[in-house]
Amino acid sequence: MKSLAMAWFAAASLSVMFAAPAGAASADAGGMGTAVVPTETIYPGDIISSGQLEEVEVTNPNLTGDYAKRIREVTGRVSKRTLVPGRTISISALRQPFAVTRGSNVRLVMSMGTMTITAAGTPLDDGAIGDSVRARNMDSGIIVNGTVLENGTIRVVAK
Repeated sequence: MKSLAMAWFAAASLSVMFAAPAGAASADAGGMGTAVVPTETIYPGDIISSGQLEEVEVTNPNLTGDYAKRIREVTGRVSKRTLVPGRTISISALRQPFAVTRGSNVRLVMSMGTMTITAAGTPLDDGAIGDSVRARNMDSGIIVNGTVLENGTIRVVAK
């Protein structure tokens, strides 16, 4: 069954490749597009800059997956694993940079209607913008859950 599906997929891919306009350039490799590859080794935890990347034409018709196609998709993100020069970059190998880090000082904000309460806190987890993290209120010692905001504060959710 699996080989039948693979044969069908291969035939469907070939028909798509033959459906390219007659005036398409051969350097375009049948319209397969581009992929982003590092020009140097990028290690886990490194913030990726555009100077470490290049866009190359995809020439392998069997290349599949969630690889980055444009440099802007990768720039400013953090590598979760080692990225090797000349190899495509999987989107799943990247994450957003942390807006709050475990043990740092942050502001906790809780809003209820027109009332807003703020307090000093420390995150118990690292978190990017939009992530849910646990934090300890420095005054009371109570552990709360909240969402990381763009400015590095944590919006506490009421229980």
